[in-house]
Amino acid sequence: MSSHLSTNKAIKQKDKPLITIVGVLGKQGLSAAHTLLQSGKYRVRGITRRVNSPEALSLAEQGAQLVSTPLNLGYKKDFVKAFQGSHGVFLMTPSIAPPQIHELELGIQLADAAVEAGVQHIIFSSLENVDKITKGKKFAPHFTDKAEIEEYIRTLPIASSFIYMAFFYTNLMEFYPPCLVGDTLEFPFYLPKDFLAPFVDPLTATGPAVLEIFSDLNRYSGKALPVIGDMISPQQMIDTFIAVTGRKAVYSSAFTRNQMLLHFPEFKNNELLVSEILGMAEYAVEYGYFRKDRDLLWSRQVNNKTINWEQFLRNTQWQGEKLLF
Repeated sequence: MSSHLSTNKAIKQKDKPLITIVGVLGKQGLSAAHTLLQSGKYRVRGITRRVNSPEALSLAEQGAQLVSTPLNLGYKKDFVKAFQGSHGVFLMTPSIAPPQIHELELGIQLADAAVEAGVQHIIFSSLENVDKITKGKKFAPHFTDKAEIEEYIRTLPIASSFIYMAFFYTNLMEFYPPCLVGDTLEFPFYLPKDFLAPFVDPLTATGPAVLEIFSDLNRYSGKALPVIGDMISPQQMIDTFIAVTGRKAVYSSAFTRNQMLLHFPEFKNNELLVSEILGMAEYAVEYGYFRKDRDLLWSRQVNNKTINWEQFLRNTQWQGEKLLF
């Protein structure tokens, strides 16, 4: 009797559409994997080199199948194999910091592999085309490369949808952490004090957006949708941090080259990276992070558990220390 039940369960499991997630251990990938698995509607396969890491083993325990393939150029055959049998793919290109410049080429290889494997729908994590919008005035290749991958995907014989993530709350923990001066935390911000910018927690917001799109592919085919948790200024973020943690904190500008290098002298060795961070920030301030016609409310309407900055601070209990994810 029990073997009959387990056979039935295996058949039911097999009937669920398979979604393959590229970069499954990144913030967006983990969020998508957890949400899709918890929905009970999908099987999940994840591509990662770190198949034996604690996060990977935890995903495997939850039922995810893991495939060890480097996210790099020259592995198209492996990507095709990894995508085989997948109804959909959630596609991300990894953080490729200057001076490396192969993000566009990698994105094209991944998209071509999805088509070759017979995948029916790609969701790609894209961003705005800064080069086009600013007519070449601002340098933000990690935006523009993603936009060009999106443009390429739109030419392929495959259905596709796109999410555009806001600035990450986690950036403040990982890349721009505050510095303790006396008893006060000094927050070096790459944005002006009172500039309202879109921010989001990728660890909780990505998955619900991906699940929503896969649950209604006809409605979302061809759409590009922002994922936002809060529209908030650096000063408001610091005021909220003070209110939640009880710690002393102040804003400090890292919006110009000199200010950026004063706070982060280690960036001096990577001129391209500094240019990209400043280019991205200037673009956001002068042109708006998202194009004017984007639906800025969509992600918060489809996910009523979207967390704002205050909830993020309460959930993580972050006190200003540098953290790595």
